[in-house]
Amino acid sequence: MLDLLHFDPAADQVWFAGDLVNRGPQSLQTLRFIAGLGASAQSVLGNHDLHLLAVAHGGRKGKRDSLDEVLAAPDRDELLDWLRRRPLLLETPDGGTAVLHAGLPPQWTMMQARACANEVEEMLRGDSFAEFLSSMYGDEPALWAENLSGIPRLRFIVNCYTRLRYCDRNGRADFKPNGAPGTQLDHLLPWFAVPHRRSSTTRLVFGHWSTLGQVYWPEYTVYGLDTGAVWGGKLTALQLDNLKLYAINSSVHGEIE
Repeated sequence: MLDLLHFDPAADQVWFAGDLVNRGPQSLQTLRFIAGLGASAQSVLGNHDLHLLAVAHGGRKGKRDSLDEVLAAPDRDELLDWLRRRPLLLETPDGGTAVLHAGLPPQWTMMQARACANEVEEMLRGDSFAEFLSSMYGDEPALWAENLSGIPRLRFIVNCYTRLRYCDRNGRADFKPNGAPGTQLDHLLPWFAVPHRRSSTTRLVFGHWSTLGQVYWPEYTVYGLDTGAVWGGKLTALQLDNLKLYAINSSVHGEIE
């Protein structure tokens, strides 16, 4: 993909939409490669990245995890420290485009989204990050409130940034359904399609939702770039300076017209 994009690390920067690990057999090689790109690469945290950090600090492994090579690597501590310092949100200098792993609750403005991301990032980069990781899992709370505090507040923020797909019209998140739009219960909408979403003036680019079935949703100005490469689908990229989409798989690759 980087060859297709004519990526020049001296002149360009590549942003990854998270889940650098546990989405294929080469998690260790992927971490080393992206970390090795230095300032020419940025990545937001995905749910699988956070899961790796939790497992590394005593959390329970999943049945389909492919993390053992990372956990046994001689440079694991350096890689894990690099990973936990990744942001939840990346924004272009003009604020017109933002990259995140999963979604934003409709109640948040971009200013709120930025502030909430900073709260979690400060926790992950601080001395109490392992304690937070042990209490990160769970689907509640499912509705944003300004008076949320402590672990419930941080859990809600993490869940939105790394797991969100559907909300009801009041902004209550449902973290369980993962199918394409049209397969969900009638009261649910894709998070980006909830009426009066307060982040709608910013172009949002995300991953996570491999079953979404459509990359660009012009009526909502969002790009869902996870096209299921881990399941045999394509790997998709968006060139931010001209909004061209590129896709690559085992047989055919090129610009998407």
